[in-house]
Amino acid sequence: MQINPSLWFDDQAEEAAKYYVSIFKNSKILTVSRYPAGAPGPEGSVMTVDFELNGQQFNAINGGPQFTFTEAISLLVNCDSQEEVDEYWDKLTSDGGQEVQCGWLKDKYGLSWQIVPPGFEEMMVAGDPEKAQRAMQAMLQMKKLDVNELRRAYEGG
Repeated sequence: MQINPSLWFDDQAEEAAKYYVSIFKNSKILTVSRYPAGAPGPEGSVMTVDFELNGQQFNAINGGPQFTFTEAISLLVNCDSQEEVDEYWDKLTSDGGQEVQCGWLKDKYGLSWQIVPPGFEEMMVAGDPEKAQRAMQAMLQMKKLDVNELRRAYEGG
């Protein structure tokens, strides 16, 4: 069994899928299906796009303007380095994206992402509660997370 997120767009499913595939390594468009005659969308226009981001499959649908993304759901990207955090942050906030707070951002389509540096979870949940509290306070002052600043706060420096 596989569970794949499905993302609802007004009419930008293919554009968004191509955009996401261009950002993440090991990613590709899998299939593009089009609305047939008599369907709710214009005949021949893109209905759905199946794509893969670094091994995780997604579906995007052009469903119309009835629904939009909210912060109630986000995609979490666990990064291996600060350089990776910087790269994904810059790419996803470019061209109309928006920095939010505490490692969260919205891309140009309004989809929320969490860009997380290595070691973040360990600092927040494992070990000494005092250290975790210091790291939490540092995080609350940030938009893009800086692992060196978080580590400094965690260690008490």
